[in-house]
Amino acid sequence: MMKFTTSLLLLLGLASGLACQSADVRSARPETAAESGPLTWSPQDVEALRYVTSAALAPDGSRVAYTLAVPRRAWAEDDGTPWIELHVLDVATGESRPYVSGKVNVGHVAWMPDSRTIAYLAKRDGDKETCLYAIPVGGGESSKIASLDTSITNFSLSGDGKEVALVANEPKLEAVKKREEKGFKQIVYEEDGTLTKVWIASTKPGSGTPRKLDIEGDVHQCVWSPVDARIALAVAPTPLVDDQYMRTRVRIVDSKDGTVLHKIENPGKIGPIDWSRDGKWIGMIAGVDVNDPAATTFTAYASEPHGGLVVVRPFSAETWEGAAVAFDFQPDGHALVVTAHGCESAYEKVSVANAVVETKTLIPTGIAIWTSTSISQDGQSAALIGHTPMHPPEVWTMKHGDAGPKRRTNSNPSLDGLPFAKQEVVRWKARDGLELEGVLVHPANEVKGQRYPLILSVHGGPESHDSNGWITSYSRPGQMAAARGFAVFSPNYRGSTGRGVAFQKSSQGDPAGKEFDDLIDAVDHLIASGLVDKSKVGVTGGSYGGYATAWCSTQYTDTFAAGVMFVGISDKFSKFGTTDIPEEEFNVHALHRVWDDPEFMRERSPITYAAQSHTPLLILGGKDDPRVDPGQSRTMYRHLKLRGKAPVRLVIYPGEGHGNRKAAARLDYALRMLRWFGHYLQGPGGAMPAYEIDYAETASKS
Repeated sequence: MMKFTTSLLLLLGLASGLACQSADVRSARPETAAESGPLTWSPQDVEALRYVTSAALAPDGSRVAYTLAVPRRAWAEDDGTPWIELHVLDVATGESRPYVSGKVNVGHVAWMPDSRTIAYLAKRDGDKETCLYAIPVGGGESSKIASLDTSITNFSLSGDGKEVALVANEPKLEAVKKREEKGFKQIVYEEDGTLTKVWIASTKPGSGTPRKLDIEGDVHQCVWSPVDARIALAVAPTPLVDDQYMRTRVRIVDSKDGTVLHKIENPGKIGPIDWSRDGKWIGMIAGVDVNDPAATTFTAYASEPHGGLVVVRPFSAETWEGAAVAFDFQPDGHALVVTAHGCESAYEKVSVANAVVETKTLIPTGIAIWTSTSISQDGQSAALIGHTPMHPPEVWTMKHGDAGPKRRTNSNPSLDGLPFAKQEVVRWKARDGLELEGVLVHPANEVKGQRYPLILSVHGGPESHDSNGWITSYSRPGQMAAARGFAVFSPNYRGSTGRGVAFQKSSQGDPAGKEFDDLIDAVDHLIASGLVDKSKVGVTGGSYGGYATAWCSTQYTDTFAAGVMFVGISDKFSKFGTTDIPEEEFNVHALHRVWDDPEFMRERSPITYAAQSHTPLLILGGKDDPRVDPGQSRTMYRHLKLRGKAPVRLVIYPGEGHGNRKAAARLDYALRMLRWFGHYLQGPGGAMPAYEIDYAETASKS
């Protein structure tokens, strides 16, 4: 099946070198820390890591086309986001080689039906916009298949590969271009956004101008039926992010003229969608209702060309304590689904034919953390992306009859033989008796009976979760901090995903309530275990994790000796008026508007408790963040500066949004985070460390 799969985990750490090997499955999951030599784990080491971002198995199962993120070296070369290369793995030999590499950014990747050609998106050879290219796997140069007046952001091939649906923004009107040339570049907030539409083109080069389908709304997913002219689209009424989150619905249209054949009124958030091999089913990962915080339930809809729709949920949304992450269909009415189970991950076979609900575990938990899957045309082979405590995301393969999956790429040979700090899942009970779990990275070279400083690393969302895989990045201290003698704990507090719909709804309407009490209970558990020094506890996190950091540094200031807050929330009332997702905030988090109970919002805002704070706080964020306005960081800084009793510093990154994307900003963040925690949890404390960083010196030491 011509299918493109992406890693749903947005890992932010990057590395050097690519080698390919087949690895024993269990060797990737160490149970104890290595004992040879000290760990280095500099921020430069972490920012050099490469990672697989998508993988598509050829229809005949012979090869895997995958994209590899290759970071730029901060300070040593021009700043920017990672380059994205196209590589191809030969499944039989295990050999892999680059097909499109260097200073490139390869996007969406898919196989032609004959398994001999790969289609991909890129901007090449003087292209002004991103175009659709094809490259033969047997040798030869890439050829341009299709282009539009704006960049193509997504595409889907027809079942026979003769046509392709292209997704792109509508081009600017000539009148708008002329106006902007004269300097009239004003933005009419939330009104003048550009809609994303669908065009149909032939895959034969030079075969004419693509024709636009008349689709109402903004398209951001497009999947062509394998057997006929139908196309499934994920459509929002406007380009607003809030509408994409909360009002996206699936429409099945005729590729000939855009006629809507079916409307699937999915009630909540939506993740990936795809067709079964015979075109009788449409599968998706979606929310079960408008209040479901995350799309984590696998759902299948029976779809005859001119019949009705029948919904089947193989996993019960009411009782299943897991989360669907990715899926692909086999040709016999089964789907193979990547599932999360708390901190672990599995691969399960689900029957959807005739509404029969049955599951079979193909890969049990404890092997790797899976983030995507792609299946061959005969359904007997699969390619997955998986990561472990010792490896960032890599390509794994498995075929019928295999004892288990095998890791097939080794994009970071520098990690081989490097000693890692011990990593394990730790469980604790909240004060109300609820059992919770998280991932603990022990201090490197830990001495039994000795207490260590702790960094509590809190994930965002809160509809997200940390898995027992690769958890180190520029903003997540992981092995970097462990190498410096810290324990690092990533708690999956109530409201996290991975444990079913009821659990991910359990923090709604109670911001900074029981959900953040869970964090304190986790710290108390680790102190009681004998591992953590109670006077040396730090906290960090981004987005909702930044909110947790602000809360812990003010309301729970007596527990925390240092904090590093990233793109975090400080004032719940003003956050509502400045975010780009107010409806999402209302439906899946707050459950009431700020004006319904202003006093409650004041009570749950960290700035309310600024006067009592004595926790040194480093605040960082992007200047162009649309999700959590940078005013939240400035407000937190000003309140602490004027009312608090501890040092506070604010660092703003121009050109960055809700998370850092470019090499220089990532490296700067990691250096500042580690220095702050080192100074206040291991060093002299007191006055803040110098704000300057000598990047040339740090680069020479990496």
